[in-house]
Amino acid sequence: MELGDLSERIKSNDPAVGLRAVGALHRLAEQVEAVSVALAREQGWTWEQIGDALGMSRQSVHAKYGK
Repeated sequence: MELGDLSERIKSNDPAVGLRAVGALHRLAEQVEAVSVALAREQGWTWEQIGDALGMSRQSVHAKYGK
């Protein structure tokens, strides 16, 4: 789903369309988060710094991405 598509679907009066758009946004956010965490780790960021930036504990971030 394209970004412009998402923008239009979010405005829809059909809940099914809106909920599918929300799901797509969640998936996109997860992908962006994973890429950003990997980049931060490559640049030497600590789990604590990443957690602070995401509003999460370092333990939560490490559990999710520390593999």
